[in-house]
Amino acid sequence: MLKLQTSRLLLHSITANDWPLFLRLYQDPQVIRYIADPLPESEIRTRFEARLPEWDKHGERWLCLVMREKSTGNAVGITGFCPQWWPFQQAEVGFGSLPEGQGKGYGKESLLAVLDFAFNACGFHKMTATVTEGNIASRHLLESCGFQLEGTLRDNYRLAGQWCNDWQLGLLQAEFAAQGR
Repeated sequence: MLKLQTSRLLLHSITANDWPLFLRLYQDPQVIRYIADPLPESEIRTRFEARLPEWDKHGERWLCLVMREKSTGNAVGITGFCPQWWPFQQAEVGFGSLPEGQGKGYGKESLLAVLDFAFNACGFHKMTATVTEGNIASRHLLESCGFQLEGTLRDNYRLAGQWCNDWQLGLLQAEFAAQGR
């Protein structure tokens, strides 16, 4: 089991015991509104179970880490990345926080720990993020960690029956290191 920690958070690999958190994240309209349309519980369970096997940077499964407050032990969200190791050592980051975990800086704190792990322990060259246009909070979080807007993917995703643009952001290992991280 992978474990990372920050000053206020413990991050650990998701386990079968974290199903209630995962379900809650995918059923909370405030959390999921820029991620996916409402899904049946069976589809959420399938996504959850895909994240349970042991993670490998050479594989194609998400590294899914549960964010827990050190002070309370409460789970406040998930974070992680999906590797695309071959051929260019890249990965796509993703994150989601329960409403009670938002606005406290946990997203940035956990993302910096994930980036440090990806770049410095795993040797990734680039991290990417795809953000549905309009999700200003996620874009600002990524930019505060050094990500740069690389472009807009037009009509790239469907939410609520509407085509949406996606912002594509990226961060190179050298840029992360230049920030003193």
